[in-house]
This record gives sequence, C-alpha cells and structure tokens, in this order.
Amino acid sequence: MLNRRALVRSFGGGMMALPMLESTPGSAATPRSSSPHAKRLLIVGNPFGAHPEHFFPQQFGKDFRFPKTIRSLQWLKDRLSILSHTDHNMKSGHGREIAFLSGVLPETSAAYPEKNMTIDQIVARRTGTQTRFASVNACLQRSIRLSWNANGVDIEPFTDIRRMYDYLFLNLTAKQRQERRQLLQRNGSVLDAAFDQFNRLRKNSPKADKERLDLYANSIRTLEHNLVDRQQWVDRDKPTFELDGYVSGGEITIENHYKAIFDMVSYAFQTDLTRVATIGFSPELKYTDIQGVTRGYHACTHNGKREDTVAELVAIESFQVQQLSRCLKQLDEIPEPNADGSMLDHTVVLFGSGMGYGGTHSNRDLPILVAGGGFQHCGHVDTRDSSGDNMPLCNLYLAILQRFGLEYEQFNQSSGAFDFNHGKA
Repeated sequence: MLNRRALVRSFGGGMMALPMLESTPGSAATPRSSSPHAKRLLIVGNPFGAHPEHFFPQQFGKDFRFPKTIRSLQWLKDRLSILSHTDHNMKSGHGREIAFLSGVLPETSAAYPEKNMTIDQIVARRTGTQTRFASVNACLQRSIRLSWNANGVDIEPFTDIRRMYDYLFLNLTAKQRQERRQLLQRNGSVLDAAFDQFNRLRKNSPKADKERLDLYANSIRTLEHNLVDRQQWVDRDKPTFELDGYVSGGEITIENHYKAIFDMVSYAFQTDLTRVATIGFSPELKYTDIQGVTRGYHACTHNGKREDTVAELVAIESFQVQQLSRCLKQLDEIPEPNADGSMLDHTVVLFGSGMGYGGTHSNRDLPILVAGGGFQHCGHVDTRDSSGDNMPLCNLYLAILQRFGLEYEQFNQSSGAFDFNHGKA
C-alpha cells in the first residue's frame, strides 16, 4: 500500500495533502459555494513587534488618537481596526514569532488539521488557481519566516528585488517557454501515475475512509485542471513594470528597496498576477539611512528605556507602517474591477508581528491592525474577555478565512470568530 508521505511527494510537495481519515483527528475546511467578499490578502510583518506606547492608542472605540508609530494611517481611520490584548498565548522569547500567521509552532503542529500552515497559504490555495502566481513572498535580507506551506516548510521569500522583478514581470524566451511546457507535461504524467496509486490505496481502504478519499479525488481532478491552466499561462506575456527608477542613480536606500517591493506587489494585485502576498521586514536590516537612526534594528529593541534609543526604534517602526500606508493609498486609488469601491475595499490587509515587544522578548499583546477588506471596522478594540484573558489571535484569522468564503468553524487555537461589527470574539 502506498504511504501518505509518498503520495504527497508525488504531487510535488506542498500542493496537496491527504484528507483526515478515520484514524486521524480533525477535518479539512471546504469552500463555500457563494462568492467571497474579499478578493486579495496582503500581510506585512516585522520580527520584533512594536513599542507599545507608540503603537496602541490610549483610547478605545472609533474616537481614538493615532500614536506616533501608526500616525501615517490617519487617512484610513474609518477603515481600520487595531486589536489590543491578542496573542497566541505562548511563552516569551525569540523563536516563537514564526507562529505569527498560524498560532502553531512546528514542533506542536501535528495536533492540528492544517498543521502550521499559515493563513496566507490557506487563502492562496483557494485563489491561486485563478492567477499566474498563487502567492508572492518578499523580505529584504534574512527572512522572518512568515509563510509556511501544508507540509510544514517555510516558504523562501524574495530577498533581492531584481529576482522578484524577473519572477513577476520578465517574460520567458521562446526556449524557456518550450522547456516550461515540457516540464508541465512531465508533471501531468507524474500526476497520472500518482492517481493510479491513489486508486489502489482507495481500493484497500475501509468504507469511512473511501468517502473521504472520494472528496480527495475531486481535489486531484482540480489539480489536473490547474496544470492545464499553467500551460495556458506559458504563452501569455506578463504585464510591464519599470524597475530602473528604484535601483539606478543616486543612493540606493532601504526605502527605495521597500518602495520597489510594495509597488511590485500593488501592481501584481492590479494586474491580477496574484491575490496573496506577504512582505516581511528582516531582523538584520540596519535602517541607518533613515533620518535619526544610528543603530541596528535589533540593538534598538534592547534600549533599556533610554529615550534616544527608543526614539530610534519608533522611527524604524514608523517607517515600516509608512511603507504600508503608501501601498494602501495606491490600492485605494484604483477602482475595483466589476465591483463597487476601491481595490483596498476588496483587499484584507493585516499588519503585525509574532512578538509583542522586542525590548522584553514578550510574545503577549501582539501589535495587530487590520485594514480594508470590506469589514465594518471597529477602531481600537480591547479584545480581552470578561475574565480579563487575551483573545486568541486565531479568532481574527478565523474571521479572515471566513471572509474569503472558506467554511471554517475553527482555526487552530481559535475560540470563535472575531466579530468586526461589535469588536469582540
């Protein structure tokens, strides 16, 4: 009998996973038949959280004042939710920020139906069949390991903007297109062989598992259709994007590089190259070309509450939010095709970190904000329950997944879906 691991490998690693069978706890989510309200997902994350006094407003509700770190988002006040007192209930320290978008560490992931697969990849699994690229991931220098696939492997982001540009916008030569066609044909042959092995697995399975495997067979057929779609993309030219203005002439700064990344993602959304993207701020970035910053990013988090070092940290964190704000303004200026509102109104935007505050290595009270996506936003929300316990961040993720039409009743450590209308779980 073919084992589960061999079958998954035969499909190319992270593309598919077997359903939960009779002997396995949990169940996979299925998409709703109705069209989802949100069409795109943009996630921006940093490694060291945020200085809390400069990220979280002092007032709750919609009538709040923007502190310094997020002041660049004032123009978006009515379409923004800031969530205080939410986290993954993990012990403090480095290394746990990799669970930011799943709430699950790799070593404990076996207990969950989706393992430690992150929400961006779950959404990409739904939307990726309709675009050239299922998702795009970028992070200058070393990654903060934002995105994890169904096999529990972190997805390597683009750390070089020229490579990212080539991937998104450089057309293949005639020879490369022929090679790509041949590769897709070989993949189709592998899929045929795997399907034969799958049928033998089904034949020797108990009745309860056969029913689940029949559902999985539908997924295999979907993958077959996807291979046909990929062959169609081979002969379609990509949209044109000019990169020279970001990397030629004058000083090449971190700001220039991040403008290039955000602008490429924005244009990829606009041209429907992809509908899912993650952008990370690397823990190794120096930021010394930002006015007033003389220390490294990590060094600024260990500030001993010295005012001058805290000021540099807040300057770095403000810069991060400013890059996001600039991108969201671009999306807000583009009308949504075949729908009311702007592209931002149909794009769920999440900014945050898997660490609360780097100065104490705290993994509690994560800095989280959500914009766009057509939600009825609630301003600044204290998400604690009546007992004073922090809300599981997975409650927010459950609401986001449902916004994309994914019929989840629970996601990892969630206790319910966050309610944007009332600002509570």
